Amino acid sequence: MDVNLAKYDNSSYHTGRNFIVRLLWYYTNILFVNNGFFPFSGFYKFLLRLFGAKIGKGVVIKPSVNIKYPWRLKIGDYSWIGENVWIDNLNDVEIGNNVVLSQGAMLLCGNHNYKKSTFDLITGKIVLEDGVWIGAKTVVTAGVTCYKNSILTVNSVASKDLEENGIYRGSPAEKISERKIEN
Repeated sequence: MDVNLAKYDNSSYHTGRNFIVRLLWYYTNILFVNNGFFPFSGFYKFLLRLFGAKIGKGVVIKPSVNIKYPWRLKIGDYSWIGENVWIDNLNDVEIGNNVVLSQGAMLLCGNHNYKKSTFDLITGKIVLEDGVWIGAKTVVTAGVTCYKNSILTVNSVASKDLEENGIYRGSPAEKISERKIEN
């Protein structure tokens, strides 16, 4: 059987908000959050909270961040979101305390089922526990949990869970060592 995108049906997927709210967010995101002309973290946090994001204290959000649905986003205390991070949260994204998402990192909660001729949408939650560091130009895929203090190094792809205190590299990411944090 061949792929038949004419039969693609995404009607079972629900974004969690109505069309008007999604449209308002779309333009707010383009004009302010995913725009390098407004380098004001406090303003970004205000807008994200206005649209339903749960954001802790001391969070830093750099310019040119792209967030699909803020109402599906939770960020703990003292976490940092770097420039050009793309949070494609078709499902829930939970970011713990003291988490770093470095420049150009991507959190991708959705994909398509390549085994089906209709290329159905599949989504999964992403969880980044406390102390996780997601390096620059990395990708974390749907359904992945990065456990406490794990690291995904530059230009790597996490397509399965990262163990607590594990350091991962590559595509797909493989554990290369243990993280030891000194006081």
